[in-house]
Amino acid sequence: MKQKYRLIAIGVLSITIFCLSVISMQNSEKEILTNANTISNAKIGWGIKRNSNHEQPDLGSSRVKTLSENNGIAMGNKDSKKIYLTFDEGYEAGYTKEILQVLKENKVPATFFITAHYLNTQPELVKQMIEENHIVGNHTVNHKSMPDLSDEQIKNEILTLHQAIYEKFQYEMKFFRPPKGEYSERSLIATSNLGYTTVMWSFAYKDWEEDNQPSEQDAIKIITENLHPGEIMLLHGNSRTNKTVLSEIIKQAREQGYEFYPLDEFEK
Repeated sequence: MKQKYRLIAIGVLSITIFCLSVISMQNSEKEILTNANTISNAKIGWGIKRNSNHEQPDLGSSRVKTLSENNGIAMGNKDSKKIYLTFDEGYEAGYTKEILQVLKENKVPATFFITAHYLNTQPELVKQMIEENHIVGNHTVNHKSMPDLSDEQIKNEILTLHQAIYEKFQYEMKFFRPPKGEYSERSLIATSNLGYTTVMWSFAYKDWEEDNQPSEQDAIKIITENLHPGEIMLLHGNSRTNKTVLSEIIKQAREQGYEFYPLDEFEK
């Protein structure tokens, strides 16, 4: 009889251990899935709360944290009067050659974020950017919002352009600007996994509408009043106003003690 009860006890114990193992496995699988799903694809549109007192603007602490954790930058050292000048170039409107001339005359480095369309239609200008020691950045093939794309589509948008410019000029791009200023935690991770640094900005203004250009006076005022340490300045290369005021902007920035640096020398 004792032997019988002993066998029953062993059987119950075995069943209990098996059930606990199954529950443990289920919980483990659930935890793994939960961890994977914590990567957010919520679309984030970049916005800035400007200061006009030459102090760094409020970029939003949570957004800056997400960006910096995933190989992204938006603003440099608050104690260093360095400006990093960048241009977005989706297409050519006839002003970039003059912009390049102003930069050359003033010995100012810049970064030009180009699309595949720009590379295909303006290879000579891209070649000039590289030869004059500017940085050429990746703005994707088709200028689509990154959170709307799968990881594989993001990879294709970035690496197709990367390969095309390398084949033309043996130039390796390493800085990326999300089209439309839109990204998500997931897209940042995908971009970082491709070896790119995502570059947002700490100053921009409405300069991209060719038929609704700001006046030269208004442009100079808003740009110079918002100069700040560590600034990543975003201008658009299709802006007639930017082409006209750029020399004055550089002059006034230097008069205020600022200097222009390439993203290669970014200081956090």
